[in-house]
Amino acid sequence: MGNQLELKPVNGSFSLKEHIYDVLKTSIMNLDIYDEGTNLRMDERTLAEQLGISRTPIREAIMRLEQEGFVDIQPRRGVFIKRKSLDEILEMIVVWAALESMAARLACQYATAEEISELRRLGTKYTKDRAKAEMSEYSEANIEFHLFVLRLSKTKMIETIAQGLFTHLKAVRRKALRDTSRADRSVVDHMHIIEAIEARDADLAGELVREHTMRLHAYIRRSWRYIVGDAIADQSPTTLTETTQES
Repeated sequence: MGNQLELKPVNGSFSLKEHIYDVLKTSIMNLDIYDEGTNLRMDERTLAEQLGISRTPIREAIMRLEQEGFVDIQPRRGVFIKRKSLDEILEMIVVWAALESMAARLACQYATAEEISELRRLGTKYTKDRAKAEMSEYSEANIEFHLFVLRLSKTKMIETIAQGLFTHLKAVRRKALRDTSRADRSVVDHMHIIEAIEARDADLAGELVREHTMRLHAYIRRSWRYIVGDAIADQSPTTLTETTQES
């Protein structure tokens, strides 16, 4: 994670068009776009030089990313990685809470004992002290835990819709967890959620997941008042780094 991204040159042994799109999207998702020092401006020429390719597939990927809400193309100003507004972030969290709450209820009905054991393994990997000491790693483990709850619902539509939200909320969740008090609470909440799913208590599991996510909503509403959706136009072009493939 960081404030600046860079890309490595690619070879032509795969679908270049799709690969460039995947690389740019993954890199944007792994960028700390809600940190004030992060450069949001992109430049086609710089990206093409870094990748060692023409600007055409870069331009095509950027247009696709604009349609999906990841970048903003501003005539005569450039291309900017797009931050969601505070209201948009809060609304997405409400929808996520509803989806994951239902997923937890369905997990109580459909998840196998082996799958619930795997959920416990994911949720107990970090103690509160270890989570605070290894915050970056815990942030990714936290995301993995929530995505696994969605998979346990065995409902593809819930998982697909939530995955769409996740692509925009990943940076939000990562930044919020840097508050160590929230990390402490997250570890405790995960244990209670696991216990409810193990007990096949759908009402309790759904409520615990909803409360857990809505605490994130309350925290961001209280603490993130500076966030705006407008791009910062006076920045120099960013470079993008392919920060490995994250789940």
